[in-house]
Amino acid sequence: MAHPVRVQVVGLLRKHGPSTATRLAERLGVNSGTASYHLRQLGAAGFVEEDTERGNARERWWRSVHRMTELSDRSLADREPEATLAYLQSVAATYTLRTQQTLNGLQTLPHAWRGTFDMSDWTLRLTPEEAVALRRELRDVVARYRRDVPEVAAHAPEGAERVGVITHVLPELDSPAETP
Repeated sequence: MAHPVRVQVVGLLRKHGPSTATRLAERLGVNSGTASYHLRQLGAAGFVEEDTERGNARERWWRSVHRMTELSDRSLADREPEATLAYLQSVAATYTLRTQQTLNGLQTLPHAWRGTFDMSDWTLRLTPEEAVALRRELRDVVARYRRDVPEVAAHAPEGAERVGVITHVLPELDSPAETP
């Protein structure tokens, strides 16, 4: 999953639904062989699966297995630090790309949607336990608004559109904590 193309492929399948290697390649600006290779790798790792209800013998369709990816195995960074770092760097690059794409289209959004855009940052002084609690609370807030599964999406209010929410909790330990 650590390759940037794989992170983007999974993101596109989640956002737009099932697709073929050829269609994904067009969106990503890569050749279909590259997209097909990454789809097979993602399939072997359990991130995507073939959508057997679509396509035919010449055209394979793929879908994402999960609605989100979370690095929940915190010990993975200890066991495989290079692979974990490569994966997280790919995710960060994808988030940067998504943000830039939104910025590029910001002025063309309807006025009501332009008013929803937010790019904020705060520096907080927290203990590790408080940082974990903050992360959990942010996820709980987002969970209240999730309508990305078909049975819930069908009941979304009129006018509801897809909105990306990206959160980071970034420890900044480059200087010792000051004593008040």
